[in-house]
Amino acid sequence: MLTGHPAMTILVVDDDEGHCELIRRNLRRGGVSNPVVTLHRGEDALHYVRERARQDRSGEPERLLLLLDINMPGGLNGVDVLREIKADPATRKVPVIILTTTDDPREIGRCYDLGCSVYITKPVEAQAFIDAIERLGLFVSIVSLAPVAPAGTP
Repeated sequence: MLTGHPAMTILVVDDDEGHCELIRRNLRRGGVSNPVVTLHRGEDALHYVRERARQDRSGEPERLLLLLDINMPGGLNGVDVLREIKADPATRKVPVIILTTTDDPREIGRCYDLGCSVYITKPVEAQAFIDAIERLGLFVSIVSLAPVAPAGTP
């Protein structure tokens, strides 16, 4: 589990099921044992985050980390999801790591302006992608992420 944060769930949102499985598998190889949930549509991700951030069974917000692709066809794309999450007081503190093939500096800047925590460009070559996700797992396992405050708290 993430150090000191046993309840944190990692939500992977990518329309490519193969990428989701690679991410899950290589987070494990990187030492992350937290629950990993995968979704493939922006709308589903936004609903999941909003529901979980409000409260879990104990009445406290569930701790989430979102790994988000920005290139998702139809409906809400990753930038839309990021914008919505960061605009909502109940979800704005959810850490969002953008994990995408887009390396356009304007897009990267826009995501940081909207509030993403980290922006990672997916390598195109398969082994480089696997290595990058393993390193991401190591990064996630040692970084302390702030808890999400319940709605209405500063």
